[in-house]
Formats: sequence, C-alpha cells, structure tokens
Amino acid sequence: MTVLGLLFGLLVGLTLGLLGGGGSILTVPIFVFMLGIETKTAMTMSLAAVGITSLFGAFGHWRQGHINTRLALLFGAFAMTGSFVGGKLSRLFSGDVLLTVFGVVMLMAATFMARGRGNSDEERPPRSVSVMALPALVVGLLTGLIGVGGGFLIVPALVLLGGVPMKKAIGTSLLVIAMTALSGFAGHLTEDANIHWGLTALFTAAAIIGTLAGTRLVPHIPQRTLRKSFALFLIVMALLILYQKRAVFLGT
Repeated sequence: MTVLGLLFGLLVGLTLGLLGGGGSILTVPIFVFMLGIETKTAMTMSLAAVGITSLFGAFGHWRQGHINTRLALLFGAFAMTGSFVGGKLSRLFSGDVLLTVFGVVMLMAATFMARGRGNSDEERPPRSVSVMALPALVVGLLTGLIGVGGGFLIVPALVLLGGVPMKKAIGTSLLVIAMTALSGFAGHLTEDANIHWGLTALFTAAAIIGTLAGTRLVPHIPQRTLRKSFALFLIVMALLILYQKRAVFLGT
C-alpha cells in the first residue's frame, strides 16, 4: 500500500500541476478502489491531500507569473462558502447519486472547454463580480459535497467567464482549489472521522513532488494543447464514473 500510495500520489500531483485540476477526481477513486478506504473517509482525506498539494503547486505557478491573485481570492471567497456548506450537506446524500451527478457536470464542463474560446495569451477584461459569484458558489458546493477540488470546473469558469488565458487559469485554479478543498475538509471533518493520517501524509508528499514537476512543464506546452487535453481528460473520467455508477440510471 505504501508503494501504491506514492505512485498514485505522484500521478495526482502531476495532473494538478499540468492541468490545474483533475487531481481529486483521481484521488477519491484511488483511495476507494485501489487502497480500500471507505468512501466518506476517502472524500475527507482527498480534500486534505489535494488542498495542501494545490497550495504548493500554486506557489510554483505564482513564481512563473501564472496566477491572477485578485481573481483567485475573489472566486475562492465565494467558493469556500459553498464548499463548507457542501461538506456539511454531504452526509445527507448517497455517494452513488453524488458521483453520478458529478459525472454529468464533468461532461458539460468538457463541452464548454472544447468549444469555447480563450486560447490567446492575452488576458481579457473579466466579467462582473455578480457573474463570477454563482459559478464560484456552485464549484464550492460540489467541492464540499463529494470531496473534490473542483478544478475541472474552476478552469473553464476562469477561461470563459474570467477572461483568463489557459496557462494563467491553471495556476489561478490551484490557488482556488487550495482554498476550497481545505474549507471543504473543515466541513467534512467530524469527531468520528476515521482518517488514515499516515497514508494521507505519504500520498500528499508524493503529490507535491508530482505537482512541482507538472508546474515546470506547463510553460513548454501550447495553450491549445493544454485546453484540448483538459477537455479530453474530463470526458474520459466522466465516462468512467458514469459507467461505474450506471446502476443509478438503471434503477438496480
């Protein structure tokens, strides 16, 4: 389990560093299906690991000038509120239903990313605060509900609504993920939470190494390639999740 935790942690970190999201989409299934962690516990552990890892990744992108700090703090403030509430509400729903809805939302986000514009390196004027507030709250709510960082929605929102170039959206997303994931973790955490702290620390350490490596690769990859890769990644992961939870649709 120790070796697997290290390898999977590296993979999650690399994904976060390269794409600004997707790490926690991998983390929850890895904890549940590969490492045998109970679903609710896995969601709580995922939020802790992804939140800390994203903070390290955000620092690397900040050094490269790939973070819109003002937008990150604005988006993150609304998202943190939704994330904490989502964490409290998560115990009211079954994991199967939440993951099924999550898969559908991922497909929608992938469609917007694949069809939307925003491949330019030039930053466009952002929309008003009121326009950004609702997507931020929705992202935060999903973050808290099912234990993910929400980068798969944050990046499209920053590109399409915030007028942020893809590379800067990735770095900005990591800062927002750190804020929302740690807020969601606080919402999930209870006195009877059976968190495997040793495994979480090991996984997080490996993920930090992976995300720093991914951060270094971003400047050498074209904007369009990053964008299309992100959309394709979302589609593949969404289809896998929906296939796993097909019983929800079939009623069995």
